[in-house]
Amino acid sequence: MAAEVLAQGGARVSVYDAMPSAGRKFLMAGRGGLNLTHSEPLPEFMARYREAAPRLRAAIEAFSPEALRGWSEALGEPTFVGTSGRVFPKAFKASPLLRAWLRRLDAAGVRFAFRHRWIGWDGEGRLLFRTNDGQRPIEAKATVLALGGASWPRLGSDGGWADILASKGVAISKLRPANSGFTVAWSDVFHDRFEGQPLKGVALTIGAHTVRGEAMITRSGIEGGAIYTLSAELREAVLGLGQATLTIALRPELDVAALTTRLSGTRGKQSLANFLRKAAQLSPVGIGLMQEAAIASGRPLATFSPAELAKLINAIPVQLTGVAPIERAISTAGGVTFDELDERLMLRELPGVFAAGEMLDWEAPTGGYLLQASFATGAAAGRGVLRWLASS
Repeated sequence: MAAEVLAQGGARVSVYDAMPSAGRKFLMAGRGGLNLTHSEPLPEFMARYREAAPRLRAAIEAFSPEALRGWSEALGEPTFVGTSGRVFPKAFKASPLLRAWLRRLDAAGVRFAFRHRWIGWDGEGRLLFRTNDGQRPIEAKATVLALGGASWPRLGSDGGWADILASKGVAISKLRPANSGFTVAWSDVFHDRFEGQPLKGVALTIGAHTVRGEAMITRSGIEGGAIYTLSAELREAVLGLGQATLTIALRPELDVAALTTRLSGTRGKQSLANFLRKAAQLSPVGIGLMQEAAIASGRPLATFSPAELAKLINAIPVQLTGVAPIERAISTAGGVTFDELDERLMLRELPGVFAAGEMLDWEAPTGGYLLQASFATGAAAGRGVLRWLASS
């Protein structure tokens, strides 16, 4: 995105990429349908960036969700708004958009050099790349670093840049998993039976934060959209205390009194699982979660009264024991702190060097917010470089 803005501004641009081809993580983002941005009003949209919102506001206002949709349409990929408010290209894939984008960059004179991994600067201040043919120095009037976080390192972003910049005096907030799963010590019976099963229409709570949505049971824990929305709070609790209690409400639209009434009927010869399934419309995985909680409490679920069952249905405690590895996270928190950047996204310690995208210290849930901020800060860095070149 920075390259496109720079080329439009008349600069000669080269993009150096560690991978054998462009946009590897962009293509990964499109595997389930490329969620470019979100359609909600900008105040609510900006709130998704939490404490980083004031630092990102100017960039996102300058390249807004509406502008991103127009950009995609100009590349021949019109967009639509899904039922959740998320915005997708009608092709629902990343590859057609990426191909069209690369063609436009090529026509604008942007040159790509692949299998070039940036490893810092040489003694003369030139950019230094590791290539298949050895180290290669490159002189540039200005540099945009768009090196990503540390999730999915096999796609090119491994966070190795953090030590390089730190050695130059740039303050880096430690890279941490974001939009990640969490580990839970499920019983063997539970994870063998319910691995891969979704929890639909649930409410998840940690502290004062509650989110409605879906989650997914994994063999080692839990992940999914609602978990990702709470991942910052869950992560900080786990890292700070060593564990965290996530509370799951299976029927959040019903209160305890209504559930108690439903569960006060005669069970007859039905198994408890069948009774809960019919009386409270619970899924097998939801009932399994109740069984896990009962085991942890030291009481068989069959001994719970209707009122106790009703209370448990909407307050199942799940102990999170750890954060899934950063390599498997969708994105990362941490990175170059905003105090290290001026209003052009130029590093104060390194004049002529700009930074953009996920390597900056912000995080957001899935839903289009990650790509939107990456696009917007890329465009902002490109504009910043043009201003820098004009003034210097």
